[in-house]
Amino acid sequence: MQGLHHDMIPPASPVIGDEEIEAAVRVLRDGRVVQGPEVAAFEEEFAEVTGGRECVAVNSGTSALHLALLALGIGPGDEVVVPSFSFAATANAVRLAGAEPVFAEIDPDTFCLDPEAAASAIGPRTAALLPVHLYGHPAAMDALVPLAERHGLAIVEDACQAHGAALHDKPVGSFGAAACFSFYPTKNMHSLEGGMIAVADGRQARTLRLLRNQGMEQRYVNEIVGANMRMTDVAAAVGRVQLRRLPDATEARRANAMALDGALHALPTPKVAPGARHVYHQYTVRVPGGAAVRDELARELAARGVGSAVYYPTPIHRLKPYESCGAQLPLTDLACDEVLSLPVHPALSVCDIARITEVVNGSATAVLAGAMATPGTSTTTAAPVAPTEGPGVAEVPS
Repeated sequence: MQGLHHDMIPPASPVIGDEEIEAAVRVLRDGRVVQGPEVAAFEEEFAEVTGGRECVAVNSGTSALHLALLALGIGPGDEVVVPSFSFAATANAVRLAGAEPVFAEIDPDTFCLDPEAAASAIGPRTAALLPVHLYGHPAAMDALVPLAERHGLAIVEDACQAHGAALHDKPVGSFGAAACFSFYPTKNMHSLEGGMIAVADGRQARTLRLLRNQGMEQRYVNEIVGANMRMTDVAAAVGRVQLRRLPDATEARRANAMALDGALHALPTPKVAPGARHVYHQYTVRVPGGAAVRDELARELAARGVGSAVYYPTPIHRLKPYESCGAQLPLTDLACDEVLSLPVHPALSVCDIARITEVVNGSATAVLAGAMATPGTSTTTAAPVAPTEGPGVAEVPS
């Protein structure tokens, strides 16, 4: 393997253009910078993404998940069924609300919560299901919604990676009692930082507005205990520009994914469930052979100028705050050892796509052949190639 390529195709490419800069400057000059008219306009406009649901803007996707659970009355003594194959914020929000996450297995094709596994995880304390529309692929809501209804459970959709995704023409964000979106810079659209909660019940929307603003609707008239999780008008102004870009950006991602599907032959390409509209927040392939082989391939790709990332090298149930749960999720563990996300973002050119496919096909063929020729190659013990979470790194899902 040679040194890193100087002309790297990055795995993500956030857009902050002149329109976003002008929108932010306009708000700064106006002086109404927190919870003002830009936030209200962003909430109203984003409702179109969620099938017309009422939307409440907050300061992050994690805050959206946290407040959605609180607004539904989920807290101490409750359990929430979640996938372990996600960013930690999915489970952290449950803990922050005072409830306990119960981890369930994924569908190995879509990487989303498996309905049968979710059904098996339901117990007497279960209050909600929290499916994740991972990588931009909708979870199996056509099975999860009836499951929740049979057991009298709420559904909170983690749609932080799935702006514009749909299942059987019904948009994500319109299935559950609440749905949460993230606007971190590497998402399909962003507001520099921020989140949105979509709800079907106007009373819950009012509760969310109280929770995000110290429990106040009127200044100094505190009705409940709340927090400061407001979105700034600067963020909202940027988000409004990004929202206008979203349809074209989504089609570019989907076109890039289709091109990759047609040209990659050395690795299995992502599967899409019948009726699903995948918006390809990530284009995630599996690398047979486990973490050591996958990480070697990532290094080879980087050396040849193609960035990639691992989402996620460690399942949530094996992270320190949750390891005592004792969950046994072999399909999730395998996914963490095999997944590798390749560039699919709208900034890619036709030449970039051609280069990605050439490099991936060549490198994967060589790395997999070498792994087969090496007896005793470890499939579980290799360390991740590089950190893939945290501020300033390629991706933070919530």
